[in-house]
Amino acid sequence: MDVRGKLALVTGGSDGIGREIALQLQGAGAEVIVTGRSAEKLQAMAALGFGTIAGDLSGSAGVDAVVNGVSGKPLALLVNNAGVGSAYDPGKPETLENAAHCIRTNLDAPIALCTRLLPVLRAQPEATIVNITSGLAIAPSTGAVYCATKAALRSYTQSIRQLLKGSNVRVIEALPPVVETNMTAARAGKKMSAHDCAAEIVRGIRTGRSEINAGMVKILQLVHSISPALARRIMIRF
Repeated sequence: MDVRGKLALVTGGSDGIGREIALQLQGAGAEVIVTGRSAEKLQAMAALGFGTIAGDLSGSAGVDAVVNGVSGKPLALLVNNAGVGSAYDPGKPETLENAAHCIRTNLDAPIALCTRLLPVLRAQPEATIVNITSGLAIAPSTGAVYCATKAALRSYTQSIRQLLKGSNVRVIEALPPVVETNMTAARAGKKMSAHDCAAEIVRGIRTGRSEINAGMVKILQLVHSISPALARRIMIRF
């Protein structure tokens, strides 16, 4: 996709991977709108020339705010990036609300935005949906609910790619590894920089890739292609 002059929407675009994607799309000539929950971070993005929409995508009001915020605009690129982790313990019923919040943000919101914004995307000569999942969508670790949402979004993305085959809307899945963001700040070990991860994603958007495996996910995909059971054993200990 030639992003020059195109209008892009990046959810969760005021921080982390989303912010880097927004910056790099802008650098490539796109007009970019970002969504987020932090007024301060959105103000900082607005100062850099981005359109902004405030909204918490864990609820219908936030989804409505995003849809209304791009109403009447020639949206050509939707990047469903916003996501949250989940402090879920199957032995503690009190963590069910954390699980529900994670499911609403990571799965329900992207499905709702794809569905409600598809007529706008179809009205453009060329359009693209990018759903950001994770290497954990291939093989899970112990973050049960987070991994489940990413696996579900991967399945959904593959299905709508087939449903939209032959249309003007391309559907891309981007699978990051562990990335240096606020979400992973307390996690030890090697992490890919948000800048480098975003660079691979934006490159994949511009070259028309259907699946973008960033960083170490390339190796995980290779292992999974040889032995899904081995990939699961490796990741469940990760």
